[in-house]
Amino acid sequence: MSKFEFSNKNEKKFQELLTRYPNKMSLTLPSLWMIQYQEGWISQDAMIYLAKKLETTPIDIHSIASFYTMFNLKPIGIHHIQVCKTLSCKLCGSEKIRSHLKNRLGINFGETTKDMKFTLSEVECLGACGEAPAMSLNDDYIGNLSIKKIDKILDEL
Repeated sequence: MSKFEFSNKNEKKFQELLTRYPNKMSLTLPSLWMIQYQEGWISQDAMIYLAKKLETTPIDIHSIASFYTMFNLKPIGIHHIQVCKTLSCKLCGSEKIRSHLKNRLGINFGETTKDMKFTLSEVECLGACGEAPAMSLNDDYIGNLSIKKIDKILDEL
């Protein structure tokens, strides 16, 4: 038996979504988002739970969740920093930003600080090329980054 369950709010939302989608599998992505917002990440227990609700297999859910980079399949820190690593950001100095973040936080990309305060990730593109170099902090996009701007942001957290 799965240890995960939707919160009452998410169960109500799930039931409402069932009436708007053509079949249960259509609810996979919205349901994964609900799980991630509820728990901060998507555990194996949550995937098993969702598979049962959608009448599919846990491997189907895992395949979908692991395909999309925005889903966290392991616990992350309170503050999730995602730094763009594509050409536009590189041309605008993201390598210095990336190096500074690793040194300042004492972790590499794909890691979380021991106190679970920060997770540092690299992403292909944030769609903020006009404000390169860019990163996201949780659900907020931050562009035109500099080391000074990064330090100010981190000091305020």
